[in-house]
Amino acid sequence: MYENIDFDQIDLSGPAPEQEPERQYYFMAIARELVRRQSEKLGRPLTACTTTFGCQMNARDSEKLEGILEAVGYQKSDSEDADFVIYNTCTVRENANLKVYGRLGQLGKRKKNHPGMKIALCGCMMQEPHVVEKLKKSYPFVDLIFGTHNIFKFAEYLEEILSGENRIVEIWEDTDKIVENLPVDRKYSFKSGVNIMFGCNNFCSYCIVPYVRGRERSRKPEEILAEVKRLVADGVVEVMLLGQNVNSYGKNLEHPMTFAQLLREVAKVEGLKRIRFMTSHPKDLSDELIQVMAEEPKICRHLHLPLQSGSSRILKLMNRRYTKEQYLELVDRIRKAVPDISLTTDIIVGFPGETEEDFQETLDVVRRVRYDSAFTFQYSRRSGTPAAALENQIPHEEVQRHFDQLLAEVQQIAREVCRRDEHTVQEVLVEEINEHDPSLVSGRLSNNTLVHFPGDASMIGTLQKVYLEESKGFYYMGSLVTEEK
Repeated sequence: MYENIDFDQIDLSGPAPEQEPERQYYFMAIARELVRRQSEKLGRPLTACTTTFGCQMNARDSEKLEGILEAVGYQKSDSEDADFVIYNTCTVRENANLKVYGRLGQLGKRKKNHPGMKIALCGCMMQEPHVVEKLKKSYPFVDLIFGTHNIFKFAEYLEEILSGENRIVEIWEDTDKIVENLPVDRKYSFKSGVNIMFGCNNFCSYCIVPYVRGRERSRKPEEILAEVKRLVADGVVEVMLLGQNVNSYGKNLEHPMTFAQLLREVAKVEGLKRIRFMTSHPKDLSDELIQVMAEEPKICRHLHLPLQSGSSRILKLMNRRYTKEQYLELVDRIRKAVPDISLTTDIIVGFPGETEEDFQETLDVVRRVRYDSAFTFQYSRRSGTPAAALENQIPHEEVQRHFDQLLAEVQQIAREVCRRDEHTVQEVLVEEINEHDPSLVSGRLSNNTLVHFPGDASMIGTLQKVYLEESKGFYYMGSLVTEEK
């Protein structure tokens, strides 16, 4: 286990080990010495800044990057004036790429005044060949470029760029390798994401993710359970199980296991209080999973179930592999089994060929399901996806009109739905001091609704009984109770 590694005892006189993660420990030990020497030369600690773009999977990857940077001796910094700056990129939308290019331009100016600075880029954006070619040509000051499949080799790359002046560009098209027991620097002491699988096999026609994250690879259940137990021993009370489609977990394991079976095993971990997961694809959500959610109290009463469109015709063009009727029937089964479930979703407006009738079908689903909240998006034409080549791209004005209408509908319903627990006592996991009022703390219900109530920093990471005094639409104001009112 990484926690037991003494880097000073690693033998650096011979070649690097071939096996992982021992190989990465070897390079961490060398990098530690390089960072120490540079720090002594400058008379101060070296600093590192990690900037994350994108989803929870990226956020978890960044915790691993930060864990390695901390292990080799860098101090974490929020400033991009740091000695080492790394961008963990997202490429779901092309404007995400433009944002990175803009930020890189500013970094280049900083590096001119800070010649010892190192700049690294990784993540989904790096898996696009045209992006890498542009970076190599137009941003020569970037020291390290790597993708999603070889993130586990970060320590090895780090040692190499600290040792010399050569730029490293290494992108893998795919991998079946999963390397365990590397350092992680968690953002929160009391909750943590846990990757259970990587990649995606679904190929929705609008989505670039399968092309940049690769095919599905599930972690072994024993590795997942070992990680959860380590986290709980370190004070974690809530885990978020992460995958592009958690419902298809386990299909490629030597001994296949369903996601529902994995949930039952995770729920057995003593000391763990809450289990969340995302994202669930409707086509793979089984009755077995619904039953586990109904029976296991540790599983949070929240399910993110992306709809994308309420039109069966558009869903077929999106390659979602379910119909409007199948989606609604699934929601009925979920609600029957778990009546207090909070449902949230993703919806895309303006997919190529979407008509007024198609849009009204989406509104119909929204009104019938009554989501607690929805992430609403205007369709973004993403080069490299089948949808980008479709005819009948929708004019922006029409997309904007539909988007505004959908958003108003979603928000009105959410304000009504989120009032359901008003004037009841609920359990809240306290997450932080309220950023607007330091006399308050903020936390979340099992159904993921935000609650603010009087408290102090000693409550962070604890579960508290709170009386929900007033719903403010998307959050509650409450008061701490020792006995139910």
